[in-house]
Amino acid sequence: MEQSEAIAMLKHPVLNYQKPSVWADLGSGSGVFTGALAALLPSGSSIVAVDMEEQALKKIQPYNGISITTMVADITKPISLPILDGILMANSIHYVKNKELFLDQLKQYLRPGGLLLIVEYEMEKANPWVPYPLGFSVMQGLLVKTGFTTPEKIGERTSIYNQAVMYSCVGKLL
Repeated sequence: MEQSEAIAMLKHPVLNYQKPSVWADLGSGSGVFTGALAALLPSGSSIVAVDMEEQALKKIQPYNGISITTMVADITKPISLPILDGILMANSIHYVKNKELFLDQLKQYLRPGGLLLIVEYEMEKANPWVPYPLGFSVMQGLLVKTGFTTPEKIGERTSIYNQAVMYSCVGKLL
């Protein structure tokens, strides 16, 4: 995916911060969506990119005026993060089996009103690459159940893999 396509999947008025903000990209991989998020945040903001694959994290490029640090860690285990304005999970929550417990645990990292920005596949049937799929309608109920607002869909696009549709959405911690 090109960075411009990733930016389009994340772009939403709720990200129009007037001052620097602090984010984490959980399951960042090589940083396609980390860079897209950086492009949407004001100068002086910071992002912690977290992934289990150190080699993938090494591919993350600096972005003008945005501090991007990397952390090798399993996002399903407790990690040391600052209080965050937002968490991005792009194509990573489908690796989490117990999503309700996981989302409950994520709340400790978010300030009140913090954002959860998710990019996922619109599918119900598991496969080796998406072991625990999470379609948008299920995502809506899950976020509400775990203390977030009903997520608002930002965008959709066809994935190059299996012609599946990817969606992006944002919810706010109540």
